[in-house]
Amino acid sequence: MKYKVTITALLAACASTVLGNAQLVNGNWYDSAVERIMFTNWDQVGTYNKVADMSNGQCVMEQVGFNGSMSPLDGEVSLDFSACCGRRTNELSQISWHFRGPMHLKQFAFYTPGSNGAKRGFKPSSSERRQVHRHPARAVGDWVTVVMDGKTQSWQNPWAGTASATPAPTSSSVDVPLAPMPSSNIQAHVPSAPTAEKNPSVPAVNAGAGNWGRQAYYNADTAIADGLVFLNNMGGQGSGVFDYQMGNSLSYMAADTKSGSASPQVLANTLIEDNSEVIIYSDKPCEGNDCGAYRPGTVAYHGFDGSSKLFLLEFDMPLSGKTGFNMDMPATWMLNANIPRTQQYGDCSCWASGCGEWDIFEILDSGNSRAISAIHAGATSGTETHYFNRPVDRTIKAAVIFDSDHLTGQVVVLSDDTTFDAVIADKVVAMYGYKSPAPGPQVGNARIAGQGGSAGAVEKLTSVFKLGSG
Repeated sequence: MKYKVTITALLAACASTVLGNAQLVNGNWYDSAVERIMFTNWDQVGTYNKVADMSNGQCVMEQVGFNGSMSPLDGEVSLDFSACCGRRTNELSQISWHFRGPMHLKQFAFYTPGSNGAKRGFKPSSSERRQVHRHPARAVGDWVTVVMDGKTQSWQNPWAGTASATPAPTSSSVDVPLAPMPSSNIQAHVPSAPTAEKNPSVPAVNAGAGNWGRQAYYNADTAIADGLVFLNNMGGQGSGVFDYQMGNSLSYMAADTKSGSASPQVLANTLIEDNSEVIIYSDKPCEGNDCGAYRPGTVAYHGFDGSSKLFLLEFDMPLSGKTGFNMDMPATWMLNANIPRTQQYGDCSCWASGCGEWDIFEILDSGNSRAISAIHAGATSGTETHYFNRPVDRTIKAAVIFDSDHLTGQVVVLSDDTTFDAVIADKVVAMYGYKSPAPGPQVGNARIAGQGGSAGAVEKLTSVFKLGSG
């Protein structure tokens, strides 16, 4: 970020930092409710075991090292890691987003900081994106997904020319019986990517210095899904693969979340039910070896990369009253994007060795009203005992901030009037993270209090957790 302050000054601004006495509830420790959780000292060194090969049903691992700001959930891992601790890697350790019900996901947005380079043109307006695919040129056989009269419809493009074609739309979901499938001689499902966006580290929108540009956006009410794709772990149902050794791979998700799909679908404006999981990746397909090793036959996309990045969310977590495995236990979390592309629920992934998970809002037992935040990444690990109040009867808006300048990651509950604009000024994002660059009663869409200095920061009850401190 552009507005740099020392960690000491940053913490001094947090006048309402919480210190309290945790209580043990259903096997987990909880302190008191807060509106912001900050993980500081996010600059650890470590290794993890990355999947190097999954061909022919095997699972070959190799040790790789990481260090640097926000690693291993940053963008490109630092290249100066000591050779003492495993092979160095410059692979993009991007992240995927995961949402488990019961939950309504109303909005999701991903932002990256702009630069002084030439600005790229912005994407079509919201109304245009509802009918127009963001990459107009399509080849024969490409899947076309549109929203017409409020309904998502998909079909394969049969037309090679430029004239309009009117194919009959197919069902939005195709069920295929789960049958054993050999893992050899299967190629990953990777739709053609536009040549202008083959490098996933180059943002599609450069908002310019002093601004953050929105690279991906979903809105449930308007059925917009731009710059992202919805997946789930139901391989073998329309897309992806299933076998008895590895189970289900990633697949495209049906709009109602209840099955896989043959093509990309837009998440419907509906309840994500108990123990149903929605996964969000960027819309940039993996090509060649640019995602590293992943399961043959899976649906494979790049995650969201960058050591400094911003996510805005709007969601609720209603009570369902159900009990049992993962019942009435909603959660939203991030994973190193390599994990779901290999085996999210199994041993053939880098998860167990600490390649990266950040639990953003997680309910740990059925019906609990407390949502914790925790990081699991080797030495970069910690569970904060302060918690967020579960939003059971209304949606809330929240920011998740990767701040590489200050080695901090933050989860912040925002005001209800926060908007998910295409461009957000640095000074507004700085306000989310307790770095107020200018005095005044209000800047942009972030409510503040006081006049100047640290008193100009957003008033939030805050807890600070120092990573690597034991």
